Amino acid sequence: MSLPLDTPQDIADVLGYLQHHLQKLTKRQHVSESNINSTLAALTVQLQQLTQLVANPPLPAIPNTPPPPVPSPPVFPSPVLLARRTRPKLSCPLDFNGERHNGCAFLNSCSLYICLASEQEKILWALTFFKGGRAAKWSENVFHQEADTGVFPIQTWGDFEQQFQLHFFSVNAEADAINALEGTFYHQGNRTVNDYLDSFQALVSDAGYMDLWIVVVKFRQGLRLGI
Repeated sequence: MSLPLDTPQDIADVLGYLQHHLQKLTKRQHVSESNINSTLAALTVQLQQLTQLVANPPLPAIPNTPPPPVPSPPVFPSPVLLARRTRPKLSCPLDFNGERHNGCAFLNSCSLYICLASEQEKILWALTFFKGGRAAKWSENVFHQEADTGVFPIQTWGDFEQQFQLHFFSVNAEADAINALEGTFYHQGNRTVNDYLDSFQALVSDAGYMDLWIVVVKFRQGLRLGI
C-alpha cells in the first residue's frame, strides 16, 4: 500500500525507515553468510577426517585379557603297556623242584605268562620259581657263573629253553611213558576220573600209541575197581 508523501518530512521518514530496514536485511545476510561459512567449515573438517579414516583405518583394539591356555597334547599309553592292561590275567606257574616229569608243563606255563617281557626279565622271572631240589641247585650254579665271569651265562629265552630241556626234561620221554603204561604206576588210584584221564592222555601221547584198541584196554585196566 502506497503512502501519500505530501511534505519533505514525510519523505525523510520513509527514507529513514527504508534505510533502517535495509540495514537489518544486510545484517541478517551477514549473519546467514557467517552461519553458512561455519557450517561449511565444519563439514569440510568432518570430510577430511572421514577421508583419513578410509585411507588409514585404525588397527583393531587388542583386548587386555590373557591368552587362552594351550591344551596339553593327549598322552597315549605305549603298545606294550596297553597290551599288558588288556591281556587276560594268567596264573603264575607252580614252584619247580627239578623233577623231569614236571619240566615240560613248567616251561609251557612260563612261556605263556611272560610273552611281553624282555629276554633278561623272562629268565630271571622263571628262576624265581626254582625253589627246591635239583632246580634250586641249578639256579645257584647259574648265578655263581655270573659272579665269577661278570656276565650272565644265559642271554636269551631260547638259550634258557635249551638248557632247561637238557637238565629237566625226560631223557627219553617215549620210553618213560611206555614203561609207565606197561606197569601200574599210571593207574587211577585215589584220583578223580578227570585227573586220571588227563594223565593217561599225556602218557599215550608221549608213548606214541596209535592203536585205539590198545589205548582203550590200557585205560580200562587203570580205572579203579567199581567204575
